[in-house]
Amino acid sequence: MVLAVFAGLPGVGKSTLAARVATGLPACVLAVDTVDFALQRYEVSEPRPGFTAYGVVAALAGDQLGMGHHVIIDAVSPVKAARQLWVELAERAGVPLRVVEVVCSDDAEHRRRVEKRYAARDHDGVPDWVRVLERQAEYEPYLGPRLVVDTSLAKDPVAPVTGYLVS
Repeated sequence: MVLAVFAGLPGVGKSTLAARVATGLPACVLAVDTVDFALQRYEVSEPRPGFTAYGVVAALAGDQLGMGHHVIIDAVSPVKAARQLWVELAERAGVPLRVVEVVCSDDAEHRRRVEKRYAARDHDGVPDWVRVLERQAEYEPYLGPRLVVDTSLAKDPVAPVTGYLVS
């Protein structure tokens, strides 16, 4: 079993890559955005936006790991505190933690993806390009072991990512 965290800014391709890798493993994908959007839809307010969604995803991931499933977390994980949550979860579950930091080095392509997703949004939680740039400024550099995947360069990263997760 493995706990994998696909981290990176909105619009870089985390969810797409996570879904493709999960199909091959197989693994369940737990997306913080899905939980966060559901909380908004049901008008759950919180003093620290996003905090609850990370906690819910961590709890669900713990259950899935306890049942013997591979788990992929799909989350921006922009700061050390969010990343520490995954470290502690892996330690409690006794499974390896593998981080896949997903980036898109082509700014024009990244912006195109963000704007396309924003135009098609079905809720208020989808960030526009300005908000993604704000989040980029808040994003702390990753320190420690991880696989970096640039979705603007990688032709088909599924096999190398899968190999990294199960190594």
